[in-house]
Amino acid sequence: MPTQTPNQQETRAKLDRLAWLLDSAIRLPGGLRIGLDGMMGLIPGVGDLAGALFSSYILLQAARMKVPVSVLARMAFNILLELVIGSIPVLGDLFDFFFKANRRNVRLMEKYLAAN
Repeated sequence: MPTQTPNQQETRAKLDRLAWLLDSAIRLPGGLRIGLDGMMGLIPGVGDLAGALFSSYILLQAARMKVPVSVLARMAFNILLELVIGSIPVLGDLFDFFFKANRRNVRLMEKYLAAN
């Protein structure tokens, strides 16, 4: 298994932190965690698009780390799904809070990188 350079380890840690910020940084009463992505999604029109742009940064970094196209496609599908469903008023906002595409995508990337 190839070792990670300090720069690659730092990038992975930053992506994990970004995914946490976007999907889980805010604790609500009852233990539910939401992130800035879900909060931005509450802004009609631009909120979901802004969230997708931040999510795309994680996808871009995964591509730079040579994650295969099959994994990148799954990651892109997660972003697209959250964008499309997230744009539906109310129902989409609830979906954003629970789906957590960024955390899913970082896990997909980490799973691949750990296996190779």
